[in-house]
Amino acid sequence: MFSKTNLISTIITTIWGFLGGWLLWGIIGDPMLADHTFSSGLMKEAPDMALLFIGCLVVGFAFSTMYSKWARGSHGISQGAQFGIWIGILIGLGSGLIDYSTSNLLDLSGTIINAAIYIVHYAVMGILASLIYGKSTVEG
Repeated sequence: MFSKTNLISTIITTIWGFLGGWLLWGIIGDPMLADHTFSSGLMKEAPDMALLFIGCLVVGFAFSTMYSKWARGSHGISQGAQFGIWIGILIGLGSGLIDYSTSNLLDLSGTIINAAIYIVHYAVMGILASLIYGKSTVEG
């Protein structure tokens, strides 16, 4: 769990989580989701960057640790993407539909758009983790 490979993967996936999240939700997703939110003022004007980074660190560590267990020593790009897609489906689509059914955050179209962004986000994260673990396996 605290191997050198997992720590490197955690750092890389944390950076992607932070910057990729900004790119996918802040730059690309924001205009697409703007017409699908039910509540204006839901998002903070300026996020708490320290807590945002800590959250990305937790996600990066958990993702990297789960990926290492799931991959069972086989670290191809397609396996990393597949793992990330399943995590994206779990969080983006599964939790998104639960949120849609219980709250007034997004309409159904926004929920589907947000789920697609989650799937892309975690697919890239899976590819990055697989590259780190694959490189470590080759060198190890």
